[in-house]
Amino acid sequence: MRTARHRTLPHARRIAMLSAAAVTGLTLALGTVAAPAQAQSLAPQTDDEAKRMIKDRQAEDSSSLNKSNVPEGVSVEQAKEAVDKSDEITASDVEYAAALEDLPDSGVPEEFYKTPEQLPTENGGVVKQTPSKFYLDPVKLIEHSAKSTTYMYKTTDEKGTARAATATLLTPEGASEQAKDAVVISPGTQGIADKCAPSRQMGMGTEYEGVSVTSALAAKRPVIVVDYLGLGTEGTHHYVNRVEEGRSVLDAAKAVQNVEGSGINGDTKLQLRGYSQGGHATTAALELADDWAPGLNIASASAGAVPTDLYKTVTEMSSTYTAFLLYGVASFADQTDVDLSKYLNQKGLDAVESASNQCTLEATLSHAFTDTTTLTKDGSPLQELVETEFRDVVDNQRLGRAEIPDIPVLVNHSRLDDIIPFEMGKELASTWCDAGNKVAFEDNLGPGHVGGYIAALPRVETFTNRTFAGKAPLDSCWRL
Repeated sequence: MRTARHRTLPHARRIAMLSAAAVTGLTLALGTVAAPAQAQSLAPQTDDEAKRMIKDRQAEDSSSLNKSNVPEGVSVEQAKEAVDKSDEITASDVEYAAALEDLPDSGVPEEFYKTPEQLPTENGGVVKQTPSKFYLDPVKLIEHSAKSTTYMYKTTDEKGTARAATATLLTPEGASEQAKDAVVISPGTQGIADKCAPSRQMGMGTEYEGVSVTSALAAKRPVIVVDYLGLGTEGTHHYVNRVEEGRSVLDAAKAVQNVEGSGINGDTKLQLRGYSQGGHATTAALELADDWAPGLNIASASAGAVPTDLYKTVTEMSSTYTAFLLYGVASFADQTDVDLSKYLNQKGLDAVESASNQCTLEATLSHAFTDTTTLTKDGSPLQELVETEFRDVVDNQRLGRAEIPDIPVLVNHSRLDDIIPFEMGKELASTWCDAGNKVAFEDNLGPGHVGGYIAALPRVETFTNRTFAGKAPLDSCWRL
């Protein structure tokens, strides 16, 4: 563990090496070094800006990595191999992960995340709220000007148990006192440990979704960032569980109407938005909306790189992303009461425990290119364990088979996505078209999963502005 006296120089050095294109982690963590006045321009606003960010990222190599700028538990050789073998992990990502190790807490009191003995009767009932912070960098040089409030609300897990969850409301300077519209962001994969909750990471400057949040705030409308059930609060976070994700999103959107000073009420138009796991959660929320939250004023939705078929995604996943598979195995085992010690050797059990306590980037670097046949007692890959023991719970997370509200929806996906197959995005858009929905399908050539996210951002904002203004978005159904 690095001590406090070692903190200043490594942080300055690490952060200085981060470019605006240093998108960290498996599902896009982003570090920045802009001045405060530039905070709202960190996200690409045009396709050309997105292309420049992607080009900057591709230009990075592993030559700058050494013992001083690689995370604890990851060797220099491992880090360099991850950078050299993958388009998704760069030297700046590794530097960023190392910079996170010595950070102070998020500023939200730990006591705040404890569930009280009594919860509200209604789902979406507010339990409590507290002022919080939103920093755009992990050395806390850039605090966003938006007012930040973290709140706890009541929701219900898949088994019908009342649970507490948290979310963060960000209100930009210059926003109307009464919000006409607001964006609800479902974040991409954070990890499954409490410390990885977006409300915690935003106060530490380590939340990679900061680029999407900043992009949405630039339009002077409130933004709600959901933590998901079991992230931050007590109880287990069931990774990519469609019911619990969807309810978390919908109940956060209901609860924000009763957060003091939110300026959001039943007339406020809402857009649900997310990419990767966030796209999964957004789609799940749409499928649950009519039954779970029929009164919500959802005006549009944007779902990017949605893993509609979790089984196919997991079984075809590259070894670069073993951390995702470990998250899944830990979560699936918890949901099915499977004893992993029956199937995993000590190395495998240690790998699951390690990943379960790491947020996305650190877990990715620590477990990239792991041969999962070395983790099981019988020498079979982890994917086979998913097939034999977890197939039912995985299949229960399938999306694209239920009706969604009659609203404009945007589906975006890179043709070069190396985590979520492009065909899943196109099939989801086609399914919604066949059901009579108004669908804009935006494909792009952003390299890999992260590149697709960056390339999609300008188009997401254009779609958002048009739908909130009551204008018809592009209809792609004729070509799907």
